[in-house]
Amino acid sequence: MSYSRYRSRSRSVDSSDVENPGNNLFVTGLSSRLTDQDLEKHFSTEGEVIDASIVLDPWTRESRGFGFVTMATLKEAERCIKYLDRSVLEGRVITVEKVLLV
Repeated sequence: MSYSRYRSRSRSVDSSDVENPGNNLFVTGLSSRLTDQDLEKHFSTEGEVIDASIVLDPWTRESRGFGFVTMATLKEAERCIKYLDRSVLEGRVITVEKVLLV
């Protein structure tokens, strides 16, 4: 199995050059019925949401059960982790954690 397809195509940016301010969140346990707007609404209770997107299967266009939320500030992202991790959204318990860049 080739791992080259998982690496960035750009060789000009070293991973140590990528800035991760900590306001990007990884969300798992999402219902297949959930929309980007539903996700944004849930996280907006803890601050300003810059972006909320659910990852879809490229062929079926169905939810893969996880997504990403970008909050306006690190403080708001930390509030989301504190108050929304293990919360219930559309009948499912979700997990919220910081995105880790490798």
